[in-house]
Amino acid sequence: MFELTGGLEYIVPLMVAVMVSKWVGDALVHEGIYDGHIKLNGYPFLDSKKEFMYTTLAADVMRPRRSDPPLSSLTQESMTVEEIENIITETTYNSYPVIVSSESQRLVGLVYRRDLTMAIATARENDEGIVSQSKVYFSNHLPRYAPPGTPAPLKLVKIIDACPFQITDQTPMSTVVEMFRKLGLRLCLVSHNGRVLGVITKKDVLRHIAEMDQQDPGSILFH
Repeated sequence: MFELTGGLEYIVPLMVAVMVSKWVGDALVHEGIYDGHIKLNGYPFLDSKKEFMYTTLAADVMRPRRSDPPLSSLTQESMTVEEIENIITETTYNSYPVIVSSESQRLVGLVYRRDLTMAIATARENDEGIVSQSKVYFSNHLPRYAPPGTPAPLKLVKIIDACPFQITDQTPMSTVVEMFRKLGLRLCLVSHNGRVLGVITKKDVLRHIAEMDQQDPGSILFH
């Protein structure tokens, strides 16, 4: 640009102005403009430059806590369409773990809210036999002979993620933070001997880091 306009005498003043503005900006604000926009927009971002030096475990961060309601999960073969629709309506979670039964709590997989909503809506629209009392099966084991008057079952095995990312409750949080950073995870399930205990999201990790840094976790806002 300078060569085209013939303004070579402005090169040195512009270089000095850029250097001075850079020094002043670094002295006043330690973060870049993009870091500021990330916080302003409430984007859950894990900075790879900051190391996690604490000795907490996944069990200390996972939800639900003792004072929280129980984990919202779906059973593999015992819930009806109406029961699943009620869970979707009453909660705002983006995914739900699927377990064998409420007694065993053995993990089967993970199903996402959007896929579950679309699958139920499509089944109701295209199949008149799918009603509120229809049993939902997240497996291939459908009953061969249904009793007379029983509504048609709904098979949703295709929308389930059979290999969700999971860790044990004794996993160090330093390892969990690195997993979220390097693998780009949004959430991971926490289990103990195959039994689902809870879930850790990226927002939970960020709140825990703020808490360990003696900041107010409630001051971190996400959109």
